[in-house]
Amino acid sequence: MKRDSLPFDDFRLVDVALRTAWQSALVTLTVVLIAILVAYSRTAASMIDTWGRSETFAHGFFVAPISLWLVWRKRDELRTMSPSPTWLFLPVMGIAGFGWLLGELGAVNALSQGALVTMVITAIATVLGVRITRALLFPLGFLLFMVPVGEFLLPTLMKWTADFTLLAVRASGVPVYREGMLLVLPTGRWSIVEACSGVRYLIASLMVGTLFAYLNYRAPWRRMVFVGIALVVPIIANWLRAYMIVMLGHLSNNRLAVGVDHLIYGWLFFGVVMLLMFWIGSLWAEPDAAHRTGIRVGIDPTGTTTRVAQWRVVSALLLAATAWPAAANWLERASGPTLVALTPVDVAGWNRREVEAASWHPAFARPTAVMHETLQRDDTSVNLYIAYYRGQNANHKLVSSDNALVPSESTTLMRIASGQRNARLGDVEVEIATAQIRGPDGKTFDAWSWYWIDGKLTSNDVAAKLLITWKRLLGRPDDAAAIVAYVATSDVRRSTETLQMFLREAWPAMETTLLRARGAS
Repeated sequence: MKRDSLPFDDFRLVDVALRTAWQSALVTLTVVLIAILVAYSRTAASMIDTWGRSETFAHGFFVAPISLWLVWRKRDELRTMSPSPTWLFLPVMGIAGFGWLLGELGAVNALSQGALVTMVITAIATVLGVRITRALLFPLGFLLFMVPVGEFLLPTLMKWTADFTLLAVRASGVPVYREGMLLVLPTGRWSIVEACSGVRYLIASLMVGTLFAYLNYRAPWRRMVFVGIALVVPIIANWLRAYMIVMLGHLSNNRLAVGVDHLIYGWLFFGVVMLLMFWIGSLWAEPDAAHRTGIRVGIDPTGTTTRVAQWRVVSALLLAATAWPAAANWLERASGPTLVALTPVDVAGWNRREVEAASWHPAFARPTAVMHETLQRDDTSVNLYIAYYRGQNANHKLVSSDNALVPSESTTLMRIASGQRNARLGDVEVEIATAQIRGPDGKTFDAWSWYWIDGKLTSNDVAAKLLITWKRLLGRPDDAAAIVAYVATSDVRRSTETLQMFLREAWPAMETTLLRARGAS
């Protein structure tokens, strides 16, 4: 029936029924959301902490208020709908909960946090029903912008920025030499660091561009086109920003675009580009959809309506949502003690000695145990670093953006080359990661690194994460280690031969050290 066709008394009865249904649904929803946030308080706290300490993800504080505002804009439409809990979304809740468990076991913060936000969205959809969920699809989906994800793009975006800046500066007739992420001009040196990647511009533009497209366009293809533009424009704008800053510094003999000016000019330029993008986008804005003359009132046909059935749905929802932290705690207890002792690596023919102070050495964050020593034979010496991890979690894990040979935010260290190569570890040939690193004193280090995951070897971050997650899912210890063998060098060919020889001879002893540490569990 249509609301405007009801007799006055029936009209009033419908209003009372809808008001009662909404009051009951909102109370139920509040209880469910509080229960979920309490059960996953550690994950929620880690997400909020990321918003507070990272400028890249500071927008997370504004996502929920914007989503609530979007819901408020639909209040007239929502008043005509009756909340009706549904069973349809419970499988999604189960999948999201399992995703959270995998994120916790693998110490993948973005997966855990994304799963938590998905559980919140699913809880709202389950309590309110399909019809209301359909009406609130965008406001609910917008909540996913709370998840602080995107830092994995840093190396790629930094490389793209360096590539473009190099080509643009050369096209301007200025001689420039590139070494890794360092650009050397006649007037000075410029390093492409984390802040130059433009990832914060990209994420901010994507969020605001998505919101703009939703509010200003009705046609799906227009929305998709504008979101695509919101992805491409900040990347190109960041390239132009980097080029502009380098050229301003060069042409002014480093009187402009250095220090704080570097950031101020960058944000001003980005702001102008974004305003221009939104102004052009507004020229094709579509008017709001015409209001319907009659709004249908009724109960969601896919939901349940009796009080007993509603509480069954809510009980199943709470069970599907809150069972996973208990599973994670049980698996953590099953993984064993977290005490580890690394014995020295004894290689026949090589003598151990303390590592000399150098301008660079590996430094992984919060390992369970560390071994760092130099092995020498005649005039040949190799530095060996092992960072051992057990009982990993969000703040204590092997594979992490903090655990890089050269931190992305460093302005004194440079990775001048990197790659992959096959190396023989004892009798086994393994693909390992290679890097050439230059310290602030100009000394160059040739470093080879790989992961040991409870006896399995890999240099791939994703493969390492999957192996660790699988071990923990089986309730087994998650023993893992990062291994770095490195030498100071002025001759890459000679250092390559040295490292190849050392790994062939030393790996059996290194493996013995790792197996002894694992045996302590």
